Amino acid sequence: MNAKGAQYTEWYTCIWPRVESVLVLADAAAIKEVTSSRARFPKPIEVYGSLAFFGRNIVVSEGDEWKKYRKISAPAFSERNNKLVWDETVEIMEDLFRDVWEYKESVTVDNALDITFQLALFVIGAAGFGKRMSWQDSKVPPPGHKLTFRDALHRVAVDIFVKLAVPKWAMGLTERTRQAQISFDELEKYILEMIHERREGGSAERHDLFTNLLESNNMDEGPNVLMERELVGNIFIFLIAGHETTAHTLCFTLAFLALYQGEQEKLCNDLKSVLADGRLPAYEDRMKLNRCLAAIYETMRIVTPVTNVPKFSAEDTTLTATNAQGEKVVIPIPKGTNIAVNASGLHHNPQYWEDPYEYRPDRFLGDYNRDAFLPFSGGARSCIGRKFSESEGVAALAMLVSKYKITVKEEPQFAHETFEQRRERILDCRPGITVTPIRVPLVFTRRN
Repeated sequence: MNAKGAQYTEWYTCIWPRVESVLVLADAAAIKEVTSSRARFPKPIEVYGSLAFFGRNIVVSEGDEWKKYRKISAPAFSERNNKLVWDETVEIMEDLFRDVWEYKESVTVDNALDITFQLALFVIGAAGFGKRMSWQDSKVPPPGHKLTFRDALHRVAVDIFVKLAVPKWAMGLTERTRQAQISFDELEKYILEMIHERREGGSAERHDLFTNLLESNNMDEGPNVLMERELVGNIFIFLIAGHETTAHTLCFTLAFLALYQGEQEKLCNDLKSVLADGRLPAYEDRMKLNRCLAAIYETMRIVTPVTNVPKFSAEDTTLTATNAQGEKVVIPIPKGTNIAVNASGLHHNPQYWEDPYEYRPDRFLGDYNRDAFLPFSGGARSCIGRKFSESEGVAALAMLVSKYKITVKEEPQFAHETFEQRRERILDCRPGITVTPIRVPLVFTRRN
């Protein structure tokens, strides 16, 4: 549904490959009822079946199976892990400034995604797997491997759609698919090696997500214990979800701040007041860096990472929504109805957001309708890694904006474009596991 449309509950029919009706929701109250009522509106797990190629996991499950995965996984996303995420992000950004940018006065990047993609990769490697990587790591694989851990992670993140789209029997038919299969085989091999290493490695204190998940699983017993394939499946999902969302959201946030210089300066001044002595941001500063989080939230509101979340009705029921005239409307929902929770439509619904297409981080510095903000989904199935992602995003943004002024790269072919044309170009995107920026050319100039 077009987010600029006049109403925020809509039916449409798909005629290929079969005829089916879908109820599209962008009404906050109706969406809250759907996401809060898991028994009435479960997830159609068959839609996600292809994401189980490493093993059953929290995304492709429902009911008791999902509860088992959630119970084991939730303790892994601990406060200690969030602090590790923060600390690793700060160190990785310092390495970028020193080893790659070499403290130059000005650095031009043709696509900021090249920076945020690597950053997210390194953070998930360190805070997710306990494997530190750097911008200048060796590209020589260790004995018994065809790829380094870094390259395996990177290629899997890039080739995920090849794996999803190509049948297993066809993965060896072309050089492209063969290389993709090697990437997945290598990552699986690394994960299995790490599982065995951690189980045999004694009681060394670690706080990475991988170790926390293994410890949580070891503490459980009976039917809730995850089998090895389930451990691999869940670790893979956390890797992909954590990497994609953060890399893309941070890239779009940098794009917005480059476009809206006034908002960037507000953020810079806020950082100066918190980090008055020029020190690096510490985890204990996070509650004072509200404007960083607001800039990220406003980015996720406008460029929603996952635009639609599928559900279906398990019984004959009703939903109450508000139409464009502000009137309450009761909608009958027959059993088996497919439902699309349209987060993007919700985020652009003028009933909840004034001038919804304008970038205004201040919206999130005061009271706002939390039911109308759904970048991490909602209800019991909301994103388990939300704090992981937020810790990384805020730390990285604080490091960048406090040290560098961000502007859009000037290019002769775009010399006469209007602001609206520039914004459309810089924010251009394509579908992916999450909405993916196409090209964000930026210049980073050192602040005095």
